[in-house]
Amino acid sequence: MLLDDWITEFDRGLRSMTGVSRMTRPMPLPAGSADSASVERVEMTAQERAHAAGLMRVNHVGEVCAQALYQAQKLATRSPALKQAFEHAAREEEDHLAWTAKRLEALDSRPSLLNPLWYAGALAIGFAAGRFGDRVSLGFMAETERQVEHHLDGHMETLPAGDYESRAIVEQMRADEAAHGKAAMDAGGVELPFPARALMRAASKIMTTTAYRI
Repeated sequence: MLLDDWITEFDRGLRSMTGVSRMTRPMPLPAGSADSASVERVEMTAQERAHAAGLMRVNHVGEVCAQALYQAQKLATRSPALKQAFEHAAREEEDHLAWTAKRLEALDSRPSLLNPLWYAGALAIGFAAGRFGDRVSLGFMAETERQVEHHLDGHMETLPAGDYESRAIVEQMRADEAAHGKAAMDAGGVELPFPARALMRAASKIMTTTAYRI
């Protein structure tokens, strides 16, 4: 990898951990809203706002981890086509990162204080997955997206009914994650063995439970 590429990846990592992210797509809007000014807003209780913020903080951490995973997998593969695929997915995930950061700000909350830890852990895991070969790396990507999609399904069930803005963000994220997972399998990803999937779910449970509060 060229020096310019290393600088780009280092910059992306810093932006991921510090919450300074660029979006290439505008914030998703609830159905029927022409712009942010026309979004119907329902006053939420303090408890509802805190719960919505906790879920969006979990989603933001997930996107920090996604940046690290895709960076690591891009470094591990020698395939130009896969490098491009991981880069494309990372750019879409960076939109998610920016959307969740802005939503946290609107909810008068903050990202996880442990973002550097989450990022470093995901970077190591992604690189390890990549070293098992491209098909395993793609399978890992698909399983990750499948589990994220499952988490987002749960968030849609528990987000306050009147939090239309958070719901619009989560709905678009869920669609993107499903597309990324399908693309990974279509590109030759293999189904991971049950112990690997179970370990990923356990690690995800620890992350989501902790990030909800810290």
